[in-house]
Amino acid sequence: MQLKKVIHKEFNKQQINSRICRLHESTLSHHEIYAATKTLIQGKITMGSTVRKFEQAYAKKYGFKYAVMVNSGSSANLLAISALCSPHTTKRLKPGDEVIVPSLSWSTTVWPLVQNKLVPVVVDIDPKTLNIDINNLNKMISRKTKAIMIVPVYGNPCNMDEIVSFVKKNKLTLIEDTCESMNAYYKSRALGSFGRVATFSTYFSHHISTLEGGFCVTNDKKLYETMIIQRSHGWLRDLKDFSNWKKFINFYDKRFVFVDTGYNLRPTELQASIGLIQIKKLDKFVKQRRFNANWLRRELEPIIGHNVTFQETQKHGVHTWFGFIIILKKHVKKSVVKIREALSKNNIESRPIICGDICNQPAFKFIKHRTMKNKNAKYVMDRAFSVGIHQNLEIKDLEKIKRNLVKILK
Repeated sequence: MQLKKVIHKEFNKQQINSRICRLHESTLSHHEIYAATKTLIQGKITMGSTVRKFEQAYAKKYGFKYAVMVNSGSSANLLAISALCSPHTTKRLKPGDEVIVPSLSWSTTVWPLVQNKLVPVVVDIDPKTLNIDINNLNKMISRKTKAIMIVPVYGNPCNMDEIVSFVKKNKLTLIEDTCESMNAYYKSRALGSFGRVATFSTYFSHHISTLEGGFCVTNDKKLYETMIIQRSHGWLRDLKDFSNWKKFINFYDKRFVFVDTGYNLRPTELQASIGLIQIKKLDKFVKQRRFNANWLRRELEPIIGHNVTFQETQKHGVHTWFGFIIILKKHVKKSVVKIREALSKNNIESRPIICGDICNQPAFKFIKHRTMKNKNAKYVMDRAFSVGIHQNLEIKDLEKIKRNLVKILK
């Protein structure tokens, strides 16, 4: 108890309110710090029972059958794609297969495809939701297309009815990169539950944090086992059930049997101990994000709505608001760079939307891919930005954001 009091006291001393409206602020409290410290004192270091407990809690919360915790959201994407390409996976992806991805996405959505010798097919976005445009899918699909990887931008659900219909019609594998979309829903169904595999992030800036961390989720038992194997070196050791793998262990110590290529993507017990507390706070955090987003939209639209547009929520979607997006209309002459500089001078952080049109990034010059004229993603890259909407922002912070945006854009 004495340790708990000391941590509480020291934590409170660090909570200095600088009145900077940051893009992200820590979701951690003295409760998480105490849990992490206690875990270290108990000698629980590398992946073990606490990780398994957190995986089970996460899967149960959203109705997934299986969850695999890893050391980052980027690693979750790597593991998901790698497992789909494993020789142990039925209907696996093979070198040269094409995977459709949205042009407005993140580097580590695409890099695992390239690293597994798959070909990204980059399609443009819907200018209102900023998600992948279903109309572009039929334009870009080919006989080599075997999968589609969607990215619900900033936690805004895609039209999953249309996506699932397209996937079934064309016999594709659906992959959900939902790293920004924890606690988002479409027709009361959690994002991440529509595809064969989905990924989430628990990085510092996301809805909950385990310092670094992430998840792969699936309802496919064999794929789950393959991800467990690949997460740790490609060995069988971490499986609970060896019934699908008996033929590999008759001749050797099952702790040292390697049946697949693999990585070291393991999380720590410390991260999981933090996560078990964070997940209990998630609903509260997202509720505050939604309140903040609705407040800003309601206050700003009547004043500067003639000069800007905002990201539109999908009709049947429940947005989880990773950030608040503002898009300049064509007639506005001020540049995004100048606007963001003005906000920064007044202690309001901002940033571009994800990494803009992924095809415009320099690394894409060296990547085999197919694409189209991504005019909408390019427009967002040039003419949009986001401000913070996280759980720690108070009304006075939102008023400050509003006041400065009105001054700049009215």
